[in-house]
Amino acid sequence: MGASKRLAEICIQSLYDSQNQYSKFAIVRFGNVLNSSGSVIPKFREQIASGGPLTVTHKDITRYFMSISEAAQLVIKASHLSEGKEIYVLEMGKPIKIFNLAKQMIKLSGFKEDEIDIIFTGLRGGEKLYEELLYDEETSIKTSQNKLRISVAENFKKIDFKLLVSWIQSLSSKDEKLIKKELLNFIKN
Repeated sequence: MGASKRLAEICIQSLYDSQNQYSKFAIVRFGNVLNSSGSVIPKFREQIASGGPLTVTHKDITRYFMSISEAAQLVIKASHLSEGKEIYVLEMGKPIKIFNLAKQMIKLSGFKEDEIDIIFTGLRGGEKLYEELLYDEETSIKTSQNKLRISVAENFKKIDFKLLVSWIQSLSSKDEKLIKKELLNFIKN
């Protein structure tokens, strides 16, 4: 998971106040949703329609996938279960190799594998071969709902919102490398 997503989780958890009767927060962490706007499937369809090539970042890259309806149902169930600061993790099944998905989509589109090329573009900065739904310091526990777990971390991080806002306001004067370094400091400290 990316650092900015983790920072968003920490911010939401920091808003939790057990005395607040009016606001309840639920965080749901999951992989890719099939056929969503950010999914690789529409991109592959488009590339196949134009005769290829299909672009894959790395031959061994894998990702988790879930249908839109399944993800939506689990998000609604998580919001119903939430007491306020949990991080729900959807059980995504086994990760899928994107290279195999590309080959399968070529076949399903009526082509032979050798009729449309697949090229490897290389991992982008910060991109991982394997998607992780839990951090090293986290475990997860079952809930009463199938395919819905709760992340459990030893240390609950709390964010200093004044410091965060000040940092955000200073970003325009910083380069990308420094911003990434400082972002990591927010999620680690």
